[in-house]
Amino acid sequence: MNRRECLALVGAIATLAPPALAQQPAPPRRLGVLSVTAADDVIGQPRLAEALASHGWKDRDNLNIDWRSGAGDRAHLAQLADELIALKPDILLALGTSSVEELRRRTTTIPIVFAVVTDPVSQGFVRNLAHPGGNITGFTDYDGPLAGKWLEMLTQVTPKVSRVFVVYNPATAPFAPLMLRTLEDAGRTLHVTVEPAPVHDVASIAALASRKDGGFLVLPDFFAMANRARLLAAIEQARLPAVFCIRAFVDEGGLMSYSTDSAEQLGRAAGYIDRILKGAQPADLPIQNPTKFELAINLKTARANGITLPPSLLATANEVIE
Repeated sequence: MNRRECLALVGAIATLAPPALAQQPAPPRRLGVLSVTAADDVIGQPRLAEALASHGWKDRDNLNIDWRSGAGDRAHLAQLADELIALKPDILLALGTSSVEELRRRTTTIPIVFAVVTDPVSQGFVRNLAHPGGNITGFTDYDGPLAGKWLEMLTQVTPKVSRVFVVYNPATAPFAPLMLRTLEDAGRTLHVTVEPAPVHDVASIAALASRKDGGFLVLPDFFAMANRARLLAAIEQARLPAVFCIRAFVDEGGLMSYSTDSAEQLGRAAGYIDRILKGAQPADLPIQNPTKFELAINLKTARANGITLPPSLLATANEVIE
């Protein structure tokens, strides 16, 4: 066979060879989200999708997001945690303390980013803030000076408040003892008596209406968030001033809130999710405390309950609802 015949044979064989396979796109990654409260409360699905999209992660495109919401029911939350783990996600987002507790019981290998969680060190979620270790990292919703700010707001109203009832559910707010100690310290400085007012069901919430001669402080508890309509009704019946640690209460008729910016927390959590999906390790990402706070006041509620707020407090509010 001469050179020309050899080249012709090679060309003929090439025409019979199968075409090169087109490069297939990488399969989408999977994010599991476990929220203590309903999906539209505090941190909602649209906000999460928007925050992740800013980092190039689009739901049902290169990232599948599986959202599960416990609506304040701890037993149901445990079932939802099982569901998420069974989906074999690449990463998990835990919204609220109880979500972290349920997920960490089920995995020590899947990365977990949390948001809206108080004191993760004392609760044993991480080793320390700078070097969390393990598979968990995230963003807290509480900084020590917040306690003094909450009490100070109540002491500025008229009629004067000298006793504060601190509302929380011990089952869903295991961080409450830490906050109570800080509040009691601040109370001594402000000459305010701090009295725990635990709630755990409809009857105990309704009993708040009988409280007199004081004010309410509702801690950032997802049970309270899930039952906020009942809480607001009881506080309205008591006709006492109240400070909330979650903005949604004020939007729905509560007097005042001073809280972290949930949208900012969500954006920062999305940044950690992005970094971990690209190879970062949770153990190397420090826990971060909140950096942005917002004060909201419902002036309509104040007037309806005969409560006077000082101009200095109104002037510092991020939003005043007339």
